[in-house]
Amino acid sequence: MLVALLAAALLLLSLLSIALGALSIPLDQVVRALLGHPSSRLVDNVVWTVRVPRTVLGLSVGAALGLSGALMQALTRNPLADPGVLGVSAGASFGIVVSVAVFGVGSLYGYVWFAFAGALATSVLVFLLGRSGRSGAAPVKLALAGVAVTFLLFSLTNAIVLTDPDALDRYRFWSAGSLADRDSGVVLSILPFLAVGALLALATAPALNSLALGDDVAASLGRRLGLVRLQGVIAVMLLTGASVAVVGPVVFLGLVVPHVARILAQYAGLGPDHRWLLPLSAALAPCLLLGADIIGRVVARPVEIQAGVLVAFIGGPFFIALVRRRKLAEV
Repeated sequence: MLVALLAAALLLLSLLSIALGALSIPLDQVVRALLGHPSSRLVDNVVWTVRVPRTVLGLSVGAALGLSGALMQALTRNPLADPGVLGVSAGASFGIVVSVAVFGVGSLYGYVWFAFAGALATSVLVFLLGRSGRSGAAPVKLALAGVAVTFLLFSLTNAIVLTDPDALDRYRFWSAGSLADRDSGVVLSILPFLAVGALLALATAPALNSLALGDDVAASLGRRLGLVRLQGVIAVMLLTGASVAVVGPVVFLGLVVPHVARILAQYAGLGPDHRWLLPLSAALAPCLLLGADIIGRVVARPVEIQAGVLVAFIGGPFFIALVRRRKLAEV
C-alpha cells in the first residue's frame, strides 16, 4: 500500500511539474504531448525541451539526495547528519568559484564539472583525514573532518568571491539551489554517476543494519567496517557530488527525508530495516523537491522562487518539529 501511494504521488507531481509554470498546460494536453500527439508545436516544445528535463532532474536529484542523506545518517549513526557533513557542498562551491575566477569559465557546462571535481576531491580528503589514526574511519572522526574542511573551503570561497564580481554572480545563482535552466544534456551527464552511487548505496543496506548495532557487534557478524564505510562514502560523494554540482546545495532535503521515511516505515510495520529505509528515502525526497519546485513556479508568477529556498522554508520548521518530538519521546 505504501509503495502504491508513493508511486501515485510521484506520478501526480511529475505531471503537475510538466503542466504548471509561466505557461500552464492542461493535463490532457500534457499526456497527449508525452504520447507523441501534441496539440501544438508550442506545447510540444515547452513539454519536451523545458519541462520534461526539469522534472527528470528533480526526480533524479531528489532521489540521490534523499538516498545519500539516509546513508550518511546510518554510517555516522547521527540523526542530524546530512550529505554536507562530508564537505560535498563546500567542495562544489569552491570548484565553481575557482573555475570562474581562475580559468574564466562562463557556462554551466563548464563549471558543473569543476563543481563535481571539487565535491569528489573534498570527499576523498575528508575520508582520508577521518580514517587516519588507530581507530580508522570512525563516525565521529569523519564528521569532525568534514566540518573542519567545510569551514576551510567556505572561507577560501568567500575570499575569492569578494574579490571577483564574475565569480560572485555565478556562485550566487548556483548557491540558491534551482532546477531551472537545466537542459537534457546536463541531466544525461549526471545520470551515470547517480546510477552507480545508487547501486553502491543500496548494496550497503544489509551492512548498515549490522552497523546500527555497534561496531563491535557488526565486526563479530563478519562485517568489514572499513570497506563498508568506504563504499558508503563513495556512494555519498557520487550521489551528492553530481546533484550539488548541477542544482546547487538543497539544504534539509537529505536531513529531513530519512526521518519521515523512518516514521512511515514504523507505521507500515517495516521496522528500522535499511533495505526499506533507503528506497523510501529515495522515493520521498523527489516528492518534496518537485513539490517545492512547483510551488515556486506558481506563487510568484511570472518570476520563480528557487526550489532550494522553498525546501529550506518547508524543511526547517518540519525538522524542528521532528527534533522536539524526539526530545519529548526521550523524556
